[in-house]
Amino acid sequence: MHDYQRPPTLHRYALRSELEAALQGQFRLVPAGFFLTVSFSTVWDKRLFDVLGPADSCLVIHNTELFGERLHRAVQRTLPDWAGIDGPVEYGARSRLGAAFTKGAAQAAEQEWQFAWRSMSPSAVLRPVTVNIGSIEGFAELRDRESHLA
Repeated sequence: MHDYQRPPTLHRYALRSELEAALQGQFRLVPAGFFLTVSFSTVWDKRLFDVLGPADSCLVIHNTELFGERLHRAVQRTLPDWAGIDGPVEYGARSRLGAAFTKGAAQAAEQEWQFAWRSMSPSAVLRPVTVNIGSIEGFAELRDRESHLA
């Protein structure tokens, strides 16, 4: 399998209230196909406030390796019978990582990096799950649309 290196920063565009909870380590995994997922963009782009909105803020994660390790550990504690993977979303072509990482070419501007988990049990029920990875304030920040630092 291809070894994907996480990008240097991850960006999550959403409402400030949701991102303040994320800064404290709370992330919501949502069903997508046969997976529970949480997605980020690999780019700072003001247009994504509208594309991925409603969004008035952006969570910028600077230490993506530490973040990814903590997120995978937290999900493993919460959902021990689930297997996780993260990697880039492919647009307009099938991803090597499968359908969960494949989207139409029209969505390419999102430049997503996705974390996904699949149950090892065929009878698992998919519903949103919230995990807590502990505060990420030491390596993440909130920005509004007018922040030009990136």
